[in-house]
Amino acid sequence: MFDVAVAVVAVIAGATAGVAGFGIGSLLTPLFAARYDTKLAVAIVSIPHLVATAYRFVTVREHVDRAVLIRFGVLSAIGGLVGALLNARVNGPAITIVFAVLLLFAGLSGVTGFAERMRFGRKTAWIAGALSGLFGGMVGNQGGIRSAALLGFEIPKESFVATATAIALVVDGARMPVYLVTQHSALAHAWMEILIATIGGIVGTMWGVQVLHRIPEWIFRRSVGALILALGIYMLAKGIAEVS
Repeated sequence: MFDVAVAVVAVIAGATAGVAGFGIGSLLTPLFAARYDTKLAVAIVSIPHLVATAYRFVTVREHVDRAVLIRFGVLSAIGGLVGALLNARVNGPAITIVFAVLLLFAGLSGVTGFAERMRFGRKTAWIAGALSGLFGGMVGNQGGIRSAALLGFEIPKESFVATATAIALVVDGARMPVYLVTQHSALAHAWMEILIATIGGIVGTMWGVQVLHRIPEWIFRRSVGALILALGIYMLAKGIAEVS
């Protein structure tokens, strides 16, 4: 039954990422954390995340906004590496709650349209890039912060998804070697679940990329905001439960 759940959630996560530019780590990590400890769950999900993201990048690469990518990419990679190294040490409820509060603000901003009126300067973009990479490496959730920042830039939805995908790929490249070195034995034992999640993620991504072109711009931005808000509510509830 767990393998079936992995397959279903992976397809949904891949489709979500194809439309919103994030979702694989956000949806699959909690599922794997139900069977494995969070540290290992983050490492497991990083593999299907990398493969599905690479596939998505190939299909949307011509829409990447290079200027935004450069602002986010460098510090996202550094943040991802640092987060992966801290994965085994800093993964407590306080981090979860802080992360949730950031997502709640970002989600509400997207749903209400406030994010469209915000303008992120160079310094803010660099900070957001570092934070998204850090959380991606540490707790497997980077898409919410990254997408919240990207909503403030004047880029169309195709560029939004393509640029978010390119940044996610950079972070994956930075954090993956750390997971493979530190947890290779445990990852080998979970090879079946990893394979199922990878295939499901690719199938969902193919579907999501096709759907993206049919969504009006304003609906797309509100939908991304709603996804971020839902993730924030979930993370806040999880953090409170951990404290209790």
